[in-house]
Amino acid sequence: MTRLSNAFSKSHPAFVAFITAGDGDTAANLDALVAGGADVIELGMPFTDPMADGPAIQSANLRSLAKGTTTQTVLMIANEFRARHPDVPLVLMGYANPMIRRGPKWFAEHARGAGVDGVICVDIPPEEDDALGPALRAEGIAPIRLATPTTDAARLPAVIEGSEGFLYYVSVAGITGKQQAAIDSIEANVGRIKQSTDLPVAVGFGVRTPEQAAEIAKVADGVVVGSAFVDLVGEFGTEAPAKLQELTSAMVAAMKAATEEASA
Repeated sequence: MTRLSNAFSKSHPAFVAFITAGDGDTAANLDALVAGGADVIELGMPFTDPMADGPAIQSANLRSLAKGTTTQTVLMIANEFRARHPDVPLVLMGYANPMIRRGPKWFAEHARGAGVDGVICVDIPPEEDDALGPALRAEGIAPIRLATPTTDAARLPAVIEGSEGFLYYVSVAGITGKQQAAIDSIEANVGRIKQSTDLPVAVGFGVRTPEQAAEIAKVADGVVVGSAFVDLVGEFGTEAPAKLQELTSAMVAAMKAATEEASA
């Protein structure tokens, strides 16, 4: 987990970029995100029923699955990414079915072998941690949990316990996409969470512009952007890498400027 720790120990909040594995030229798209300055890469595992995702990522899943992408494909993409980028943290994000259908031990061992640093499994709640968490921890892979606006004080300890790497704060009570919570709400909830954990808190869902990323960078340890990148892949196809790098660079520059302004 050294790579994840390093990503969140810089002088500016970490920029976390998400795309779906198998959608478009994934290797070129990943390289573009890194070239643009992404601190952490989230690689989505396509699934037929992505219940937490909006239309953009649902469409990406369907495009990827139509090309025959499997869990083995995702792991191969991860392994090749690790060979090209030995120091960039890589997190797999997805749903339980593809992760545990061959057994949690199989998935964890192969994820470690592919150089994966963390796993976000959207539909395994803390109460069912035994389904995957112990297998990941045994391989040195961080199980990264999700907190939401409805995660109250009574439930927050259960979410934090056993979470590693960073805590992903979902800024809206809904699916991924265009909606975004007001910055006051994000600031209040991130502050509340940080009173209960030393884990970095990254904020995602609905962050689409450099301006939005800059505002969140002032109050969080990281900013997660997904649907905006996935839309570019869907719209531009083989021309997407240049667009991805451009948007990543703009996001990172805006976040750094906002952080410097806030500390001045």
